[in-house]
Amino acid sequence: MPTVQKSLRLSETLVREIDEIARSVKKDFTAVTNELLEEAIRAHHCPGIVFSEGVSGRRSRIAGTGIEVWEFISAYKGVGESLKRLQQTYHWLTEQQIRAAIGYYALYPEEIDSLIAQNEKWTPETIKKKYPFLRAGKP
Repeated sequence: MPTVQKSLRLSETLVREIDEIARSVKKDFTAVTNELLEEAIRAHHCPGIVFSEGVSGRRSRIAGTGIEVWEFISAYKGVGESLKRLQQTYHWLTEQQIRAAIGYYALYPEEIDSLIAQNEKWTPETIKKKYPFLRAGKP
């Protein structure tokens, strides 16, 4: 995506915070600032969605849970996009949490569909090939 240079005044505290995050994730200041701004805009459009660091990078999650949006939407598709069946499956989630995840998917389907596709590539065979040390018994 093309970028545009803009002048922006940030407080010293904010600059220190972004620098600290950038060092911890081994990215440059501009990349981290862009990610944080994009997440803020997405969260603004989808109240009830938060972003947090995981083993595979930052991911959208349903606020108040550890559930990543892609996992939830994968289950939603798995029940034929039946809201009633989804509510039975995730009975502990509020209607607002469910609607936040579905709303996020409606706005950002490419992100979620890509993560679902990545997950579907994992088969017992690919796991054995990539992580042979996980096999039971002798290698």
